[in-house]
Amino acid sequence: MKLPKTLKTLALAPAWFVYVLWTLLAFLAVGLGALLLLLLLPRMRVRRTAARALARAFLWLAGLPLTVRGAQHLPAGQCVVVCNHASYLDGIVLTAALPPRFGFVIKREMASVPLAGTALKRLGSEFVERFNRHRGAADARRVLRNADQGHSLVFFPEGTFPRTPGLLKFHTGAFATAVRAGCPLVPAALSGTRRALPPGGLPRPGAIQMQILPALPAAAAGSEQAAAQLRERARAAILAALGEPDLTYCDDTARPPGTAPARSARASRP
Repeated sequence: MKLPKTLKTLALAPAWFVYVLWTLLAFLAVGLGALLLLLLLPRMRVRRTAARALARAFLWLAGLPLTVRGAQHLPAGQCVVVCNHASYLDGIVLTAALPPRFGFVIKREMASVPLAGTALKRLGSEFVERFNRHRGAADARRVLRNADQGHSLVFFPEGTFPRTPGLLKFHTGAFATAVRAGCPLVPAALSGTRRALPPGGLPRPGAIQMQILPALPAAAAGSEQAAAQLRERARAAILAALGEPDLTYCDDTARPPGTAPARSARASRP
């Protein structure tokens, strides 16, 4: 019988098989412990503090040492953080890296995932619809209301992640939220998570780095042009910090001089 490629690889690398099994068990143990604590702890900040500690514990157990650079760029008050998206690990990494005052803005499909949806709700995550325009508009208004109340938020403005290295087009929601709330927007560049847990692949140990870049001040509230300009500046900063291909050389994204509009760039294979 012919083994699938992934299983064949594991059969040839028993040490990696042990690591994958260990990581899965660690994830289940930490995840179930986190869910129990999130259900029992009464206050939001305490729940987020516990989640941060458990996220760090999982990364340590999984052999994924996390280095955070540029933490001094996080404002003391309200802000919006935007980060590139490369792996299912990204949410865990940002939970471990950021102070507990941050909540995540996540695609609505995650709200219906067993256990994970419950945990995300208890952490005060905001769920937004991507495919239904009317519901998506209502979700956007709710996020803006919460931003107006002083909450700090984390967005993955790409909305998804590609299989190959590179930065996708940014959606505007995070930047409109920062402009509407009149708060700074902080770009962040995350590297190492795609290798640690590639899309459709199995985990492997390795270092993860998060670089928090200088905050960008929000412009005049209510300006769509201000949100678009903020998006371009943030995306250019993240792209420069990552050193990965720009996967969307389009009219509304930063692109190298002389690049034709609406032209897609091919990502280089790892």
